[in-house]
Amino acid sequence: MKRHHRLAGTTLVVAALTVVPVAAGQDWPQWRGPNRDGSVAGFDMPASWPAELTQHWSVDVGFGYASPILIGDRIYQFARQGEDEVMMALDAGSGDTLWRTSYPALFDMWAATRMHGPGPKSTPAYADGRLFTLGISGIVTAFDAETGRQIWQRPAGPVEPMYHTGQSPFVDEDQVILHVGGHDAGALTAFDVATGDVRWSWDGDGPAYGSPIVAEMAGVRQIITYTQENFVGVSAETGELLWRRPYTTPSTTTSQTPHVYEGDLIESGRGNGITRFRVVREANAWTTENVWHTDEVSLHMTNAVVVDGVMFGLSHLNRGQYFGLDLDTGEVLWTSDPRQAANAAILNVGTTILSLEADAELLVVSHSRTSFEPVQRYEVADSATWTLPTLSGNRMFVKDVDTLTLWTVE
Repeated sequence: MKRHHRLAGTTLVVAALTVVPVAAGQDWPQWRGPNRDGSVAGFDMPASWPAELTQHWSVDVGFGYASPILIGDRIYQFARQGEDEVMMALDAGSGDTLWRTSYPALFDMWAATRMHGPGPKSTPAYADGRLFTLGISGIVTAFDAETGRQIWQRPAGPVEPMYHTGQSPFVDEDQVILHVGGHDAGALTAFDVATGDVRWSWDGDGPAYGSPIVAEMAGVRQIITYTQENFVGVSAETGELLWRRPYTTPSTTTSQTPHVYEGDLIESGRGNGITRFRVVREANAWTTENVWHTDEVSLHMTNAVVVDGVMFGLSHLNRGQYFGLDLDTGEVLWTSDPRQAANAAILNVGTTILSLEADAELLVVSHSRTSFEPVQRYEVADSATWTLPTLSGNRMFVKDVDTLTLWTVE
């Protein structure tokens, strides 16, 4: 664990042995929270951040980087145990297992991916009593959230993605959206939530590792996502390609989730800087036009958040450097010192930023237009944390390499 920029006066987190009240809050049904944008409304911010967090329980749930899903008093966790991929439900208060369902998930790990482990890396999605997962090799599964019963499953395609799967499913009304397959053999696909039948698919490019969103652009509701070599928008109703713009990065494909700002899209990937662009429709012709571009900062695996028109992110430049970027002008307002972190899972709560760095330190930062303003640091795991924490009430559910832990803020 790094120590070189720990704030003066802070201490390491310790596990509490006393019973501490836990406040309930909003559900957390998918990747990046309720709105899929890293913004949190249902977390109880303390008047001042304490010197320590309180640990309630810690459970070995299996390997992987899927974020936990919180629905009511249940936590759902997707992970690998041995040669199986496992979906499980745990009691949010105690960490006790309520049900566990598994299926065989053998696959060949590419040499370049061994340092990242066998996954899964995809966060489940919950909707109307069902859970949807994407396995590391591309297996798509629906589970009954009450009992764990497998409702339907679609096998992986004949070609796996180069670095296996990384995107997280998105439920759009009565269909679940995923880009399945690998390289040039994949298809952006809408599966029927009840049956798993394919409602539509677009096979114009292979999948990337970022996750899709839905947004209305130029009056048309569309699925927006990165692909192997493009950034695209397709009709949410039919899967028809509406627009595309070529997009690749030096590290094969991007792992970003698209971000909408004031009706425009924010584009970023390793080595490509950050661009704000507009989707334009004239009759049946679709184009895109840049609003601004900057190469001063760039995003690699980290997804940024936006507070009051300012994007807060961790640039991969300078060995990991936090930044504030004005999304109206494209001006970089500030950057932190270099070498902050290799990766960070970032959320915003009001005007406070929470950044769970890959080395298991949780950083609390005040939102600012002028400077990097860290408030407190906590050590929240014993191994690497590549997963977004799940926040609700005064609770933080943190998944490290193979353990899920409940912390609370008192």
